[in-house]
Amino acid sequence: MTLKRNLGFWVLTALVVGNMVGSGIFMLPRSLAEVASPSGVLTAWLITGFGVLMTALVFGNLSLRKPELNGGPQNYAKALFKQDSQSSLLAGYLVSWGYWVANWSGNVAIITTFASYLSTFFPVMTNGTILFTVMGTSVKLGGVITFIICSILLWSVHFLILNGIEGAGKVNFIATLAKVLGFLLFILACLFAFQSSNLVPFYEPIESEGGVTSGFLSQINNAAIATLWAFVGVESAVVFATRAKKKSDVKKATILGLLIALALYLSITLLVMGTLQQQELINSQKPLVDSLMAAIGPSGSMIMAALGVISLLGATVGWVLLSAEVPFQAAQQRMFITNFLKENKKGAPVFSLWITNLCTQLFLFSVISQSMASAFDFMIFIATLAFLVPYLFASLYQLKLVMRGETYEKSGRNRTTDGIIAAVAAIYSLWVIYAGTADIKTFLFGIALLASGILFYPFVPKQSESIKKPAD
Repeated sequence: MTLKRNLGFWVLTALVVGNMVGSGIFMLPRSLAEVASPSGVLTAWLITGFGVLMTALVFGNLSLRKPELNGGPQNYAKALFKQDSQSSLLAGYLVSWGYWVANWSGNVAIITTFASYLSTFFPVMTNGTILFTVMGTSVKLGGVITFIICSILLWSVHFLILNGIEGAGKVNFIATLAKVLGFLLFILACLFAFQSSNLVPFYEPIESEGGVTSGFLSQINNAAIATLWAFVGVESAVVFATRAKKKSDVKKATILGLLIALALYLSITLLVMGTLQQQELINSQKPLVDSLMAAIGPSGSMIMAALGVISLLGATVGWVLLSAEVPFQAAQQRMFITNFLKENKKGAPVFSLWITNLCTQLFLFSVISQSMASAFDFMIFIATLAFLVPYLFASLYQLKLVMRGETYEKSGRNRTTDGIIAAVAAIYSLWVIYAGTADIKTFLFGIALLASGILFYPFVPKQSESIKKPAD
């Protein structure tokens, strides 16, 4: 059967924007205000936008030059080494593992953001009353209630997917519509409430909890991981390259989609900083709601919170499904544990879904003793660090093609351009990984989580022949 090429330029652009503009924008203004002054925040957005553009172009180039390597970035890692070698299999597996960890740990950030905006209607979710203390960790009433609500959401989505996702399209459509309406309402209202005095001083040193003072460059480093989280998923756009009416539309749509998303992130971040004083913003659990409340009062905050809840509900459905699909696809390509191939009668990757959501559930315990904002910061740090692994390998594989001249027999100018793009993308990924070492404890925890994949590597099939899906 011939694949229909029916996706035009504007549809592809909409897919790029829709995949990137998710949970990040609902919480990031607060996370960024905590680590950087307005000048540092805006500079970090611009540098990240450029770095992600280079990374997106790498994925776009590879999708056109190596269309046979579809199914995920783990294929680029595998192809980086000698075919059918142990190094090739190990690289493909580790990138699959890292990509999977990034997805399900990112789900925790999305679900906790959902809870943050839901707390507008149920303030008891932020109740700081300490119920008891275990091994020096205080368990709070609001944390327990939030944990229960987050768990209910996770497992409701789980069983929705297991029982068929025919209604998921409608859920995602409503969620996307709510997202667009919410952002339009927010931008229009906050334009009139914007106070430039809230951005003053435009630059000042930021003192962290440990008493360490961060200058301008340190602030950009500290904001790098948070801003990158907002663009996570940019690689999913090239998945639709084979369905595009014109191959050239893929790169054009990627560039325009990134510019639209960047403009949206910059404008919303700037408006939030202009409607709330910095200390108010740092203490906020739901910055867009609090900004809209400052702009037009309680009624506006309720509308924004409702739209945010609906939008994040749709995002949860989509990302939980994607998270389970990652190891399932990797197992089909013989780069993951065979059990992840199991499907139920309705075609859902049942084993993968259960393991993915059990891991997500484990990390949801973080909201019991921490605020939702702190849990969000912790999880986006780990998720973004894990996403950088496949980004870096894709850039290195592009460099390999350029250096060998593979697929560039008649395009010398393109070879030079693609080499520069791949080099910049690789440097950007390495820089953000280095920036992550600023929070050394969380960084080491994230590295340990990625390295833990080695423990399960012996269960990955080593033979080269194809394998059959195990019975459910």
